[in-house]
Amino acid sequence: MAKQTSTYVCQQCGYVSPQFLGKCPECGTWSSLVEQITQTGSSFSNKLGKSISEPIKLSDIEKKAYDRVKSGIEEFDAVLGGGIVKGSVVLVAGDPGIGKSTLLSQLAINMSTDYSLQTTAKNKEAVVSSRKSVSSSVLYVAGEESPHQIKLRIERINPKSNFEILNETDVDAIIGTISSLKPSLVIVDSVQTLETGDLDSAPGSISQVRETAHRLQRLAKTLHIPIFLVGHVTKEGTVAGPRTLEHLVDVVLWLEGDPTNQFRILRSTKNRFGPTDEIGIFEMEESGMIEVKNPSRIFVEQKVNAPGSAVTVTVNGLRPLLIEIQALVTKTNSPIPRRVGTGVDSNRLMLLVAVLTKRLKLPLYDQDVFVNITGGLKITEPAADLAICMAILSSFKDLTLPPKSVFIGEVGLLGELRTVRNLEKRSSEAKKLGFNKVISSENAKTLDKALSLAIS
Repeated sequence: MAKQTSTYVCQQCGYVSPQFLGKCPECGTWSSLVEQITQTGSSFSNKLGKSISEPIKLSDIEKKAYDRVKSGIEEFDAVLGGGIVKGSVVLVAGDPGIGKSTLLSQLAINMSTDYSLQTTAKNKEAVVSSRKSVSSSVLYVAGEESPHQIKLRIERINPKSNFEILNETDVDAIIGTISSLKPSLVIVDSVQTLETGDLDSAPGSISQVRETAHRLQRLAKTLHIPIFLVGHVTKEGTVAGPRTLEHLVDVVLWLEGDPTNQFRILRSTKNRFGPTDEIGIFEMEESGMIEVKNPSRIFVEQKVNAPGSAVTVTVNGLRPLLIEIQALVTKTNSPIPRRVGTGVDSNRLMLLVAVLTKRLKLPLYDQDVFVNITGGLKITEPAADLAICMAILSSFKDLTLPPKSVFIGEVGLLGELRTVRNLEKRSSEAKKLGFNKVISSENAKTLDKALSLAIS
């Protein structure tokens, strides 16, 4: 009979040790040995006697449409690609205090009511009609908080809600409860608190996180139950635990935002069932996360017509979004001027400052340049290059740009403007909100031309 034992494997070179070592004797890497469960006791003949799995031809595999369950939160469903896929494992990560538990509490509240159990499959009449099954449709596994703490948060959001709470950290006991109740949704808060008695390491260690997440993943696929895992973030800004945790799950969601700002951005960095460039925007209120239906209007309605302000249009998935970019250029006494970007890549900012200095002859060598994306947003696409340059130009020359102008375009190293995707959709969104002057690569080929069009 096979017996479970533990070995320690180096994550760098694969060296195997029967006990933990601080330094790998093979490659010399410190703290690289991770505990793993292995099976022993099986003879060679038993291995040869195992049944052989038959491969399946690709032509024999039937096409299957994944049923999606509506969560009742439109922004949340959009990021997931249309709803929650049954049997999927979703990892929700974010900084401490950003609102992960609040968002998932609202998900549990919505999923424990009748109206949210309708699916987007062809059979739209498939609704859970038994009130008994509805009352036990959601299981909230609390590993960090007590049931009383969770109840305080739930009553603040919706006092009339009711669902099951399991205060447990033993993954085997959790799996037994899920197998018995068979809920329609499971939320685990958080995966770093789970442990299994088969490993000697402490909860939150790499081996515990990997093993417990793997067992929950197999359970989700077997019982066809969606499971949401809350993941901690390290000081480096990555998900705590092994990198395989992100590979193990189907969807990875990041909840971002400045804790001092009321807006929160939910974005997908991995999605096996939908796009990875969609975002959901929420506003943190006393009663929980409130969906922002028209974020463009909110982000630009507080815009001040002053030097250093420019507006651009970004596209996240299928949604165009107007945002304001602010820049401040000021004289420096330091021998090395600062280039600081908030919400924009610092390397990209330094590149754009270099282009302005070289192509437009701007004396920025003795100027500090600060750029900020309002609303706590982060910009990664190059379509905002022109707006960043125009904001820097406006602040340096102390010149106010026209209030109803938007700037869209990628800036090349030669000072030319390159076209971007979905330019027509961006322009249409800007005109809907009253911006009648769109400066892009269609009417300006260089930075010089864009500046002359802006001030004309």
